[in-house]
Amino acid sequence: MAYDKFTILRSSAVPLPIENVDTDQIIPARFLKATKREGFGDNLFRDWRYNNDNTPKKDFILNNPIYSGKILVGGKNFGSGSSREHAAWAIYDYGFRAVVSSFFADIFKGNALNIGILPVTVSPEFLEKIFKAIEADPKTEIEISLPDQTITIVATGAKESFVINGYKKHNMINGFDDIDYLQAMKDEIKSFPAKSIY
Repeated sequence: MAYDKFTILRSSAVPLPIENVDTDQIIPARFLKATKREGFGDNLFRDWRYNNDNTPKKDFILNNPIYSGKILVGGKNFGSGSSREHAAWAIYDYGFRAVVSSFFADIFKGNALNIGILPVTVSPEFLEKIFKAIEADPKTEIEISLPDQTITIVATGAKESFVINGYKKHNMINGFDDIDYLQAMKDEIKSFPAKSIY
């Protein structure tokens, strides 16, 4: 399944300055029964967003209308815990297209890249700059350039580079998942035996 092409994303951001956010907090296990990748956004951070009677918790960031955007800014060690890919599905289905943190759990990072979410790893110092910028102005914009592999706080011009696997970068820029990538190469694959020298 192809996903949105990702080149340059400029958006306000939602701050979640909590460390060690695990996949069970992102999407509780009781919501993992569905097999389609739709509808998970309704239960993103479910136990943090809602009371037992399903009323929104006023003090949780996603329930605060001041904050919005396609970028989620999390604390250190985001996506730890079990390997459930549903956590990435929930973040994507909610509307986020990038998550910024100073450290990601490897499996979560892979799951995010596989479905079109860009995990941007920044230094702890730069992460703190982002949180302070959003605190000063909830509408402040962050620009993420995948081609240049840079993230910028637009208001201040503060910028930092980030690292991404070349294959995953290619896929995200083109909106490919792994199957799309192979399909895009099918003519080359078909012609390969004729070019081979034994």
